[in-house]
Amino acid sequence: MTQLKNDPGINTLKTLLRIALIILCCFGISLSAEPLADSGQGLDQQVEDLKKAVVELNRDLFILEEELLFPGNTQVSIFLSLDIGKYFKLDSVQLQIDSKELTNYLYTEREIKALQRGGVQRLYLGNLKSGDHELVAFFTGIGPKGRDYKRGATVSFSKGIGPKYLELKIVDGVALQQPDFEIREWE
Repeated sequence: MTQLKNDPGINTLKTLLRIALIILCCFGISLSAEPLADSGQGLDQQVEDLKKAVVELNRDLFILEEELLFPGNTQVSIFLSLDIGKYFKLDSVQLQIDSKELTNYLYTEREIKALQRGGVQRLYLGNLKSGDHELVAFFTGIGPKGRDYKRGATVSFSKGIGPKYLELKIVDGVALQQPDFEIREWE
């Protein structure tokens, strides 16, 4: 905890949050200082402008926070995509890097439909030191003929300087009428 208090990135984020609160307070004061006689559409427009400013500020703070917490030189992102899904109905995914559990994700029907329509989900975003690593993904769901199906996929990869992007892809293997689980690196 002491390490977080002394982290310059966290201190910068705290300073930006304080500045954002001061700006919002100033907007609030200017809104309340307007004469009430002009309270119709003028006030509504000011409130809408304030909402837009807050949304933009929130977006900028989110981007800054992501850059501070996950710098590009140590960043690793893992994505999941699904091809048609005729031979496999996805239920959950578990990820491990170097035998350390990263995430478990349980899917809803709505999320599965979005993936089947071509969506891509970011399963994990984190930091990883340079060097050789091993990613293991366990897929659980309903396989061919309605049976429970659990399968794993493994890939060894080298993390260098700069961000690393990996994709877990579930595709239908038409020849064997079974799902194939692939892991590929994005360039």
